[in-house]
Amino acid sequence: MNKLNAFIRIGLSVLLLSVATIASAEDLNPPQKVIQDTSELLYNIVKNDKEKLANRDYVFQLVNDVLEPRVDLEKISKLVLGKYWRKATDEQKTQFQKEFKDLFVNTYATAFNEFGEWTVHFLPMTLDPTQTRIIVKTEIIQPSRPPVAVNYRMAINKEGKWKAYDVIIEGISMVTNYKSSFATTIKNAGGLDKVIQQLADKNKQSEEAASQLAFDKASSKS
Repeated sequence: MNKLNAFIRIGLSVLLLSVATIASAEDLNPPQKVIQDTSELLYNIVKNDKEKLANRDYVFQLVNDVLEPRVDLEKISKLVLGKYWRKATDEQKTQFQKEFKDLFVNTYATAFNEFGEWTVHFLPMTLDPTQTRIIVKTEIIQPSRPPVAVNYRMAINKEGKWKAYDVIIEGISMVTNYKSSFATTIKNAGGLDKVIQQLADKNKQSEEAASQLAFDKASSKS
């Protein structure tokens, strides 16, 4: 799970913390604009409110205000559990979604600290008005490094809004990696309830570690 979390941190950083885009807003299709707008929102937050990002409650609010309108966490939850989602009770689904969202919050808190200067290059795409799913293809440009292929699976919801539900870095899917990891963990742990509890324990440890780090930083300044 540690390797997976490292991959996801990189993916989330690339997905939503890039510094600029090599395209004007007029040249982008609606799903591309979702990626661009979210990137710009979070970039400005990181630049202007760096100190606040050590506060987990603040990061949690960012997930609510900035990410949830643009990233389909419910769809991701369904996909990463696969057949186990279909077998889960309503209570299990609710608990898993809660803990999975907390995992995203904790992952983002780390990703913010690993923020880097990147540029997003949107590759040309044609959007058919009847399409409800699409892959937005980009390249991430970094100084003195070869471009990194980063693609986003996106779908339009019932309200007509495009949301991202997967990020694919150099052919490696975030959802596929999570799905494989959770399937193995569920099998080894003996059921979904135990996996949910493991997630809850892990999230609690991350929250306590973040609180201790924030306390230490505050103490060092006093």
